[in-house]
Amino acid sequence: MMDDPPCSIERALCVVGERWTFLVLREALAGRTRFAEFRDALGIAPDVLSDRLNTLVDYGVLAREPYQEPGRRTRHAYRITPAGRELAVVLGALQQWGDQHLPRPSGPTIVRRRRGTDEPLHVGFVGADGREVPLADAEGVRTAVHPARLAAR
Repeated sequence: MMDDPPCSIERALCVVGERWTFLVLREALAGRTRFAEFRDALGIAPDVLSDRLNTLVDYGVLAREPYQEPGRRTRHAYRITPAGRELAVVLGALQQWGDQHLPRPSGPTIVRRRRGTDEPLHVGFVGADGREVPLADAEGVRTAVHPARLAAR
């Protein structure tokens, strides 16, 4: 489906790197499943939506399931998969960053809370011991050199 970039961030962006893709995911995580629901909620052009949905299905983020209303032709619903549900953390991190660095004067439109409580949640790095690691103590360490960088040396 895609070349095999060595960087997992680059590979992930090949699937979810389009603006509309994250907005489609937001709606899927909120329970929307039908093409018309996505289109109406987002105001997205049908061809762009179709492309984004197909990419998400191709990479196992959404699953396409046929359905038929009485007297109508068969259509498809789009159900979030476990891989898609894991992207809620990525969306939460984007929301958290946006709330902090691009705040709305009226405040956030969504607040993350632990289900069944009023405990606020935030996204962070968690160590093997289950405790949050301060951002200043988290680092990304390269484990391999990209072939294009080796050629440039």
